[in-house]
Amino acid sequence: MNDLSTRDTTARGLPLVALSAALWGTDALFRRGLALELPATTVVVYEHLILALIMSPILLKIRWRELSPSDMWSLLLIGGGASALATGMFTASFRFDDPNAPLLLQKLQPVIAIIAARILLKEQLRPRFGLYAAVAIAAAWLITFPDPFDVRIEALTAGALAAGAAALWAMGTVLGRRMSDRLTFVELTAARFGIGLPFAFVFAMLVGQGHMGGLAIDASDLMPLLLLALIPGLLALLLYYRGLRRTPASAATLAELAFPASALLVNYLAFGATVTATQLVGVIVLSGTLVALSYAGRKDAEVVGIQAPAGRQT
Repeated sequence: MNDLSTRDTTARGLPLVALSAALWGTDALFRRGLALELPATTVVVYEHLILALIMSPILLKIRWRELSPSDMWSLLLIGGGASALATGMFTASFRFDDPNAPLLLQKLQPVIAIIAARILLKEQLRPRFGLYAAVAIAAAWLITFPDPFDVRIEALTAGALAAGAAALWAMGTVLGRRMSDRLTFVELTAARFGIGLPFAFVFAMLVGQGHMGGLAIDASDLMPLLLLALIPGLLALLLYYRGLRRTPASAATLAELAFPASALLVNYLAFGATVTATQLVGVIVLSGTLVALSYAGRKDAEVVGIQAPAGRQT
């Protein structure tokens, strides 16, 4: 492919990646209100139920018998850990005061994904990766605490939940990459939601002490749940992967900066949430670190390029 056709392909794919990233930024618009009214596990059950029903025709077409035991273990970890548990932790993080930090901390995922790829896929780390990781952790600290010298237990809990979700989603990215030669992206997405649904139900039962009362919702919750599943969930994910097929990883990382921008704008307009000067510095530093990582080497860029934030990984 010559330079002209490469630029033409990128020009068509880049807007889709940026649009999908902007849609991820709307997550708190739907999730935060639900998290304040319902148990996190209840939100996760219905989110997975909606998506599993939509993807059920694909689920039925998967050739399950052709998958090896290790393939099935990967899918169980993706569905149970990177989907159900991670989404529950992410939802729970919105029960605290700051709606910005849980979303912005998801930008840690590429850093964690690269470490996971080194452990699980035996990929080599770039020589300066330790420096990038240290800078990313420092930026995450600035994002988590509006006043970095005033560490409050509420902010620490919310940050730990959001960072834990980012780690699980990064694991899902790496395992999904391992499974990419066994299942198509659409099949992998369907398997993630289908397998994640029973795990989400079990988690809800455990939290609800074995009864189904915790799954009760009001009619007014149905529309936010549907919009949450479809807009920052399925629609954003499909746009992202369609655009990513035509976009180099380094360019995609730049386009994904639409995510923190839209998240901050949505949270300001909807909730009056503002960022402190140090949080803004953290966002800029973390975003710059990800851009630097995407240019640091092809292997790192591949890991950064295939991941998606706020629970959308496969």
